[in-house]
Amino acid sequence: MRRFIVPLCMAAMLCGVARAGAQPYRQPHPQLPLPAPEPSAWPREAAEPLTLDTALALAAAGNFSLSAAARELDATEGAIRQARTLRNPEVALAMEDTRRESRVTTAQVNLPIELGGKRAARISAAERGRDVAQAQWRSTQADLRATVIATFFGVAVAQERVRLAAASVDIARKGADAAARRVAAGKVSPLEETRAAVEQANAELELADATAELQSSRQALAALWGNASPQFTEVHGDLDALPSRAAPEQLLAALEESPLLLTSRLEVGRRQALVDVERSRRYPDITVSVGTRRENEANRTMPVLGVAIPLPLFDRNQGNLYESIRRADKAADELLANRIRLTNELQQASNQLAVSRSSAQALKATVLPAAERAYEAATRGFEAGKFDFLNVLDAQRTLFQARIRYLGVLARAYQAATTIDRIVGR
Repeated sequence: MRRFIVPLCMAAMLCGVARAGAQPYRQPHPQLPLPAPEPSAWPREAAEPLTLDTALALAAAGNFSLSAAARELDATEGAIRQARTLRNPEVALAMEDTRRESRVTTAQVNLPIELGGKRAARISAAERGRDVAQAQWRSTQADLRATVIATFFGVAVAQERVRLAAASVDIARKGADAAARRVAAGKVSPLEETRAAVEQANAELELADATAELQSSRQALAALWGNASPQFTEVHGDLDALPSRAAPEQLLAALEESPLLLTSRLEVGRRQALVDVERSRRYPDITVSVGTRRENEANRTMPVLGVAIPLPLFDRNQGNLYESIRRADKAADELLANRIRLTNELQQASNQLAVSRSSAQALKATVLPAAERAYEAATRGFEAGKFDFLNVLDAQRTLFQARIRYLGVLARAYQAATTIDRIVGR
């Protein structure tokens, strides 16, 4: 066995050289997100009023989509580490003839050597993959922020709708009581009391619908940080503070730095790097062999040297190269398509925000005050016997519809603003 100590030592030395040639694993970049905590450690909101800042913090700490993007980004560090790894050498032992006196034993180490820049191409492709994962994480972060803001103000609008519906029920109940008193006094026909009862029933149905919508909105908001049962009592948001964003020209200029567009642009670079990987595989690798050959019959030991070179007669990686080129072309087309789509969505959201702001200001300044004055005048006239209850019902319905329309305009304004934030990544 001592005759084979030399080749085995050579193999150990070559393995050490291979490990020394490989670059060490780098820790993730300080700016990269840390791995997400376990679900059991994720925070839950307190049973108190919820602010927007608190909702954003809860979602950033407990959203599943964001944690999945962070884990994907962390996983790319392993891909880079693997891309830097050198190929393993091989130890081979061959024996000719089983008789001791005529036995010929060959021990050798086979060391593969990559040619054509394969390792550098692999590393570049893995690093481009990390860039794409980081851009996707930032895009997910921006999308989550926009979703939280939109859902938060959706809950605020739903709360206000419940308040309006409850006030409408109270008004309808007072109107029904007043109609009942006037019918009892013989001042109006019983038909007025029936109409008032129908209006009260409709108002109660509207309150039930608004309450159900509020519950759904609350659950949607709490689900953004992984809580299926909302604990907060209500949300505190200033609905009268209309959102505003930059001019359309400035937004279009900021579109190029959008995480969504940046992800598509980096994907093109990653696909080009994969083309370089497949192109490098067209060059065959060589295997260098070194060892010893022991002939017992001649009582001599000889060195063995060899080189193995594959002949690329049939497989030149042409199919994989063609596929990678076409996928790179596809990524370039997707970049153009995403730029057009995001530009269109950004312009539509900007226009919608401008229209919603103008409508909300008009409703608040003119329509709502006029509807409130008309309802108050109709109520006083009905109590004084100047109007019938039909006039009160019409004024009440007009006021309620104006308030609901105002809330709808506010919801569209916040939806347009958060769409802009999601696209530009703010």
